[in-house]
Amino acid sequence: MDQALRRSLKESRSHGDEHLPFGKYWFQYGPGEHVIDCHWHDEAEFFYCIEGETLFQVDTDYFPVRAGQAVFIDGGDIHAAHALGKTGCSFFSLVFDVNFLASAHYDAVQDNLVLPLQERKSTFPRLIQSEAECEISLLNHITSIMNNCSTASPGYEGAIKGHLYLMLSEITRHQISCNRISNNRIQSSKIDRLKTVILYIQQNYENPIRLSELAALIPMSEGQFCRFFKSMTRQTPMDYINSYRIRQAVELLRQPDKKISDIALEVGYDNISYFIRVFRKTMNSSPSEFRKNYLYTMRNQLT
Repeated sequence: MDQALRRSLKESRSHGDEHLPFGKYWFQYGPGEHVIDCHWHDEAEFFYCIEGETLFQVDTDYFPVRAGQAVFIDGGDIHAAHALGKTGCSFFSLVFDVNFLASAHYDAVQDNLVLPLQERKSTFPRLIQSEAECEISLLNHITSIMNNCSTASPGYEGAIKGHLYLMLSEITRHQISCNRISNNRIQSSKIDRLKTVILYIQQNYENPIRLSELAALIPMSEGQFCRFFKSMTRQTPMDYINSYRIRQAVELLRQPDKKISDIALEVGYDNISYFIRVFRKTMNSSPSEFRKNYLYTMRNQLT
């Protein structure tokens, strides 16, 4: 299971294709690790916590997600997560294009279930817990989707689509669907400004980035900008830059022929000692230890 993926704020990763428009992922993280960097994508997503606990962010809302609970993220929503507690966490993610559910002809299913989801007028609850019978049913559908994705037996694609239809039917029948059309201009403006800043960071992380140039993007004073950024992400701008750079380094370390000093330069560190210190703080191991453990795991999987 991957422990880090290359992500940009507007995620460039392809989640499936036109023939099969969804992606399925399993992840595992250690205690306190930054699970998901702040990003968004056009597709919707179900995030299911298998073990442990995470602090999840969607736009400007923060809430804990515990084992056996799920989060639904509408397409376009900024989201991020941190592992909580002393045990780390593992989770499953289904990222799908809501057009996957659209009918070839405009029928009652399209009119009453799919179109309201596409328009965010009638979408899934943000946090799905196991407190009510209808929530337990939704979680059972999600675990069935996860199991189908794991086995990938012939016809599993139909099972996933069927479960999503049944989930839409249930939130409509039990009247627990949510209207998330944004009417808050101030909140939308904050989110747009955050997207501008983080996108700039993720497009320029290989180069030195000064606080003044980030503040000028919005524009704000440096002091205002630092307060704004931390209130939106719970990280300082430098913490975010370091976190993103280290995640890029993690991927490069999986290439055994790349020198660690070259990787440090490639992700924006001209001081290798500082790179190693930041890497250890983020990943709880040195770059060389991470590479050694990764290669050991890969060899064991091949034998």
